[in-house]
Amino acid sequence: MNITFIFFLGLIVALIGVVPPGLLNMTAAKISLKEGHVRGIMFSIGVCIIVFVQTYLASIFAKYLSNHAEVIDILQRVAFVIFVLITVYYLFVAKQQSKPQIEPQIRSKHSRFFQGMFLSGINVFPIPYQAYMTITLASFGWLEFDTFSIISYVAGAGMGTFVMLYMYIFFFDKIKNKSISSQKSMNYLIGGITGIISIITLINIIKEM
Repeated sequence: MNITFIFFLGLIVALIGVVPPGLLNMTAAKISLKEGHVRGIMFSIGVCIIVFVQTYLASIFAKYLSNHAEVIDILQRVAFVIFVLITVYYLFVAKQQSKPQIEPQIRSKHSRFFQGMFLSGINVFPIPYQAYMTITLASFGWLEFDTFSIISYVAGAGMGTFVMLYMYIFFFDKIKNKSISSQKSMNYLIGGITGIISIITLINIIKEM
C-alpha cells in the first residue's frame, strides 16, 4: 500500500475527529487571540505529540483486534449506534450554546507546549476513535498493519490534528463573530460527517452478516 495514500488517510481521519469545537481547538484559538499565534502554535504542537502516541497505541490495539473478529463485530455494532445517535443529535437536537470563555493563565511558550500535552493526554477519545477507524480502513483494504503503514498513518493523524488546530487559530474571529450561522453550519457539518461514517459502518456490518 502506498504510504503517501495512508498518510492522507490518517490526515483526513484526524481532521474529522478534531472538527467539532472542543477543549483543545477552542483553547488553541483563545491562546492565539490573547497571547499571539506563536503561543497558540506551541500549544498545538504539544497536543499533536500526544496525538502521535495515542494514534500509535490505537493502531496497535486495532492490530490485535483484527485477529479477533468476534470482538470487532461487537465494536462495529456499538460504534454504529453511537455514530447514529451523534448524527441525530447534531442534525435535529443540538442548539446553539455559548462558547466557554477560556482564560489563559500561563504565559511561557514552553508552558503552553506542556499545557497542550497535558490537555491532550487527558482527552482519551482519540484512542477508541482511531482504533475503530483503522479497523474500518483495514477492512476496506486501504490500510495494513505493517510498521511503515502504521508510522505513515500516525504521522498523517498528527498532521491532520495540527492542520485543524491551525485553522481554528486563524479563523476563530470569523467563527465567533458569526456565532449563530457558524454554529448551525458546524452542527450540520458534524452531523453529515457522522452520518457518512454511520452508513459506512452499516455497510460493513451487512457485508459481514
